[in-house]
Amino acid sequence: MRFLWPQYLCLLAIVPLLVAAYVAILRRRKRSAVRFADLGLVKAALGPAQRFRRHLPPLLFALSLVAVLFAVARPTAVVTLPTDARTVLLVMDVSLSMRATDVVPNRIVAAQTAAKDFVHALPSDIRAGIITFAGTALLVQPPTKNRDDLVAAIDRFELQRHTAIGSGMMLALATLFPDEGIDLEQVVFGSNWGSRDASRRSERERPVKPAAKKEVKPVPPGSYASAAIILLTDGRRTIGPDPLEVARMAANHGVRIFTVGFGSAAGGSVDIDGMSIYMRFDEETLKAVAAITQAEYFQAASSEELKKIYEGLNTRFALERKETEITALFVALAALLALASAALSLVWFNRIV
Repeated sequence: MRFLWPQYLCLLAIVPLLVAAYVAILRRRKRSAVRFADLGLVKAALGPAQRFRRHLPPLLFALSLVAVLFAVARPTAVVTLPTDARTVLLVMDVSLSMRATDVVPNRIVAAQTAAKDFVHALPSDIRAGIITFAGTALLVQPPTKNRDDLVAAIDRFELQRHTAIGSGMMLALATLFPDEGIDLEQVVFGSNWGSRDASRRSERERPVKPAAKKEVKPVPPGSYASAAIILLTDGRRTIGPDPLEVARMAANHGVRIFTVGFGSAAGGSVDIDGMSIYMRFDEETLKAVAAITQAEYFQAASSEELKKIYEGLNTRFALERKETEITALFVALAALLALASAALSLVWFNRIV
């Protein structure tokens, strides 16, 4: 425990002064009692219990005063509390490589099962959203507390070509910070947006233009406590923004990106258009993304490991150890002690000591 205003602890010197004054008053009363013929008879009449009762209310009052003085100094302590992270975005790879069977029954089914277990286990006050990415990124479920909507979105996953890891991450940031003018056209349609072919797309296919880009004042990495991103992928970037550049953008916003490399360390083969292609995930990049954003990297080689990882992340979002001011606890303790002192004094002596 530490104190935000430790200079006020010097007020505790009042307590021994009050104790000394109390002792002096008792001695003065003792001298006044010399008029009795036999003090031993008085002590015997009072008994040990009565003598203890005399001092208990003043003792409780002194402890109440100590608690008040500690409260004035604004104490803090590291306690486990529900975290402020109220939004979790799952950014999940739906590239064709997720059909690989090195994870039983295959990567995409195992990932869907673990993701559904994860959203069901989230505390009820935390919102979750789901973003998928392959050649482009798509917000398949905006952040919500409705677990059924999240499960339905997970069941609708469709595998596509390419792996735009950076696009998924950037769309997650655009979802968390919709007023900062992040270029969603490049995220959704890729770096070729604006070319002759892309310009032929109908206006209906184009995303809404983002707001004017705002200047973002960098904050310490990992300091944004209102949201976190969980990125799961089994491959490496083949298109879209550089994940490390997007990770630095997330770090400037204080957002943590927990990364999960899915699949066996040796990789696995998948059939694409009649060709067997060997797939491995980019572990170095995933570790770097987690490190840049002050988060953690996990590697899952099986559906059971993936489930354990999600369970661990759920615990992380549900509870967090943080330094918290506990002044109110000391004020409440002081009030209880003062009330107890007054109540006992009234019951035993018909007056407040």
